[in-house]
Amino acid sequence: MNLKQLSRMLALSQTTVSRALNGYPEVSEETRRRVVDAAKRHGYRPNPSARRLATGKSGMIGYVLPTGAAVDIDPHFVEFLSGLGDYARGHELDLVLSPADADDQETTYRRIVANRQVDAVYISSPHPCDRRVALLAALGLPFIVHGRSEGLDLDYPFIDIDNEGAFHEATRLLVQLGHRRIGLINGDTRETFAIHRERGMRRALTGAGLVLEARHAASAAMTEENGYRAARQLLEGEAAPTALLCSSLIMSLGVVRAVRELGLSVPGDLSLIAHDDVFPWLKPESFPVPLSTTRSSIRLAGARVAERLAARIAGLEDGARGEVWPVDLVVRGSIAGVK
Repeated sequence: MNLKQLSRMLALSQTTVSRALNGYPEVSEETRRRVVDAAKRHGYRPNPSARRLATGKSGMIGYVLPTGAAVDIDPHFVEFLSGLGDYARGHELDLVLSPADADDQETTYRRIVANRQVDAVYISSPHPCDRRVALLAALGLPFIVHGRSEGLDLDYPFIDIDNEGAFHEATRLLVQLGHRRIGLINGDTRETFAIHRERGMRRALTGAGLVLEARHAASAAMTEENGYRAARQLLEGEAAPTALLCSSLIMSLGVVRAVRELGLSVPGDLSLIAHDDVFPWLKPESFPVPLSTTRSSIRLAGARVAERLAARIAGLEDGARGEVWPVDLVVRGSIAGVK
């Protein structure tokens, strides 16, 4: 079925049907829903070239993918992309990945804007003073940041979780259980999420008259092997921590392996809280001792980023609104009071 046939069947003009399918704000929600339902029922899909000519929109969301020998595509990214794809699939949007040198992403952003390849992009893993944010604001392409940057003198739209609050509350719980030597195995501290997590932990420790000692802190890319190495380093040192906060459920797999090799036990010798991005294939309750977690769904975050990008493309959202989602603290069997 083509646009003309669909319009005739609905007794609407082709312009109205096109605008409804492309999310224009002047079309009522009732009409938009009626048009979208009919299009799905009859298998209508807009011709991409015709849509671009009629609306000036490509119907595509872009992501600049850093590549190179030092770049790992981790499961967190894949899970986020799944959520973004779930929303895009149901709303006639496509995803475009543009590979770029990890140290020169600016060139790729400029190229996709100049070529009008996509209608909007999202930025992930932001750093403090992230130049990508300032560049996209200057280029005028709609965008959303997944996470936050700091040190920029401009406002920008973002979606983030309360990393600082999550690790503050987790640390406070461990302090209440009597722990005085609490360690941190963090993600890459060049990225803002890791900075916020450490900041929340330090704030809770300061409130209890404690400090995070350098020998009790480690950071690295969030892999199982890095979690293992960091745990060995911290637990074999002098006056080892009696409790650990770990920035990833994946890293905590390595922590548990190190604990077992050292002849220790969770929670008998070490209390452990990990951040959990709600992976369907790795559940904290399935660990030998169910893990306590600071919990958020990265897949839902991906879907929300896509939803807001679609709204920005359609002119339904503008400005620099930020969202900060609360994080649940889920207590399971991996923490206990100090003996």
